[in-house]
Amino acid sequence: MQCRLHVTVGHKNGRSYARDIFAGKPFRAMPVGQYAADNALHLMLMSVSPGILDGDHYDVRFDLDAHARLRLEAQSYQRLYTMNTRATQEMTITLAPGSDFAYVPYPVVPHRDSTFISKTRVELHPGARFLLGEIITCGRKLSGERFEYTRFQNLVEVVTPDGTLLLKDNVVLIPAAMPLTEIGLLEGYTHQGTLICLGQEDDGTLLDRLHDELVTEAGITFGISATRYPGFVLRILGPGGEQLHRCFERIRDIIWDL
Repeated sequence: MQCRLHVTVGHKNGRSYARDIFAGKPFRAMPVGQYAADNALHLMLMSVSPGILDGDHYDVRFDLDAHARLRLEAQSYQRLYTMNTRATQEMTITLAPGSDFAYVPYPVVPHRDSTFISKTRVELHPGARFLLGEIITCGRKLSGERFEYTRFQNLVEVVTPDGTLLLKDNVVLIPAAMPLTEIGLLEGYTHQGTLICLGQEDDGTLLDRLHDELVTEAGITFGISATRYPGFVLRILGPGGEQLHRCFERIRDIIWDL
């Protein structure tokens, strides 16, 4: 199935608003947080599908006007069902000067024999800020299914308006060809997450503050690296998706209020 979601966010009189939303099946996008004090547009992304199916292609696009702010929320975990071929996704995000985008979706659950190839391309204009998280589970852990999917790949590229590459992150997981539980990979953990933030200046204390926010969290391993372009990348390993998602939400909330 060909699935399209295109959202354009405008900014007028100090408030962000949904200037245009095209949500083809199975997508729905519902405004929430109308009374939030940040004057941003808060959208809940929903789907009438139980998950991503064999042969699905998701075309997702977000365009933010100058100074517009968009904070996305997800409805539930994203399931990748058993497939004979593959499912794909292309996400394009264009952030005009001074705009702000934040999205921390719930974890992805790849079922046995699933293959998912995703590419996200972000065009980041001066003064814009971008934050995106992703958490990948081992599969249906409580059903005894661990790392039985075929392939999971997510490529994220962030570029300037003239195409200069600012950041490239390529997560490729092929359980049959990679010892995912060994040293150098997941090292016994079953869940991994990546949080990318670009366009956030650091006054010299930000990374320490983010580190202190997570250092007392039991059962996880994490690291935060500053990027050459102002921002950071957070990697985290843990035993459960809910815990990692809560960690990412805490970091997002800190950044969002800066």
